[in-house]
Amino acid sequence: MPIFRVESQRLRKLVIAPLEKERHLQALLEANLSEALGLHFLASEYVTTRGGRIDTLAVDESGCPVIIEYKKSRNDTVINQSLSYLRWLGTQKKEFFEKLVQDRLGTDAAKRLGLDWTNPRVICIAESFSKFDLDTVEVVPLRIELMRYRFYSDDVFLLEPVNVTDDAAAALETQALRRAGRQQTAEEGPSLESLLAKGNNQTRARFEALREWVLALDEEVREKPNRLYVAYRMTRNFAEVHIQQNALQIYLRPVEYSDPENKVERIPEGYNWTMNRRTYVRSDTDLSYAKPLIEQSYRDVL
Repeated sequence: MPIFRVESQRLRKLVIAPLEKERHLQALLEANLSEALGLHFLASEYVTTRGGRIDTLAVDESGCPVIIEYKKSRNDTVINQSLSYLRWLGTQKKEFFEKLVQDRLGTDAAKRLGLDWTNPRVICIAESFSKFDLDTVEVVPLRIELMRYRFYSDDVFLLEPVNVTDDAAAALETQALRRAGRQQTAEEGPSLESLLAKGNNQTRARFEALREWVLALDEEVREKPNRLYVAYRMTRNFAEVHIQQNALQIYLRPVEYSDPENKVERIPEGYNWTMNRRTYVRSDTDLSYAKPLIEQSYRDVL
């Protein structure tokens, strides 16, 4: 898809710029994983016990391990290589990855994320993919996501998914749980009902009102109950709602908010939280005030 710059009511098509070295792409994304992919960076060129090197190792906001590989040439078998790393990851003890997350992000952030060891992801990033790549991903029952990048003139960078859909992602999560010998039931996994049970009647009513409003922001808003909170996301999370007995604790993205009553708190940087702004809803007045704050956070992920 061509990209244009508007100049004096004229559209100027941006020219695709060649990438000098693939390492530059890796360094750029590793420095901006949270912004670009909603991930927490863990390690670069991670050496496995089998002698291979994982380009980038990360964890997502749901606690899922993420392996990122970059396709350096048209003939690279990046998907096969990623599958080999994914198999290696599955042979490791859960405690190994938990320690890696804790060492990199800190104890508090690691506890908040938790770890979904049953549902690892692979992200392959390339300038283009062959039909063989697309066919392979389609038939392999694993969470393999293909991302296409483009560098343009005027320092414009584009990163877009090639094969990821909500329905496909949900199906792969179910398959992953079944392979682990589990059934995806409300009793085992996080559910909206179990999180709502933490609040009193007024808190639950305010959450339902807030939920209806958030889902109406955009038809592409997705809701995902997590171990500790309910996440609302587009390409990345823009609101995480923790349901407490007498309040809703809402975490938002790190932007400068229009907040005349100073109700948005800043989480200290040492906690390494992507969503490092926080506000509380303890009354209907708080609920009305929180909505424009959430909308500002939502617009940051568009």
